[in-house]
Amino acid sequence: QVQLEESGGGLVQAGGSLRLSCTASGRIFSRSAMGWFRQAPGKERDFVAAISWSDTNTYYADSVKGRFTISRDNAKNTVYLQMNRLKPEDTATYYCAANVWGQGEVRPSEYEYWGQGTQVTVSS
Repeated sequence: QVQLEESGGGLVQAGGSLRLSCTASGRIFSRSAMGWFRQAPGKERDFVAAISWSDTNTYYADSVKGRFTISRDNAKNTVYLQMNRLKPEDTATYYCAANVWGQGEVRPSEYEYWGQGTQVTVSS
């Protein structure tokens, strides 16, 4: 059984920063692409960022490009999302997801495993 657990969410003022972490149990992490998605109330779950299983490619939604950075530490089974210059429109529940042997897909349906989410609230 694979479990993903996010942490690092919270309340921050616009312009501030947060770093989300997602730690995976099990043995799939090093061979999985990891993605971050977010979902605001009443909206669909949207792609934010992804990193390939080989750690050679990263992908970002246009709305976060230049502000967010995804990275991974295979020794710690952890993927990070550094979020800088946060905006109120970044407010959402953030989910991490794993796609075994993935390259960094943007569609939620490509990911087999999901965390429970962590809330990020950006005040104006």
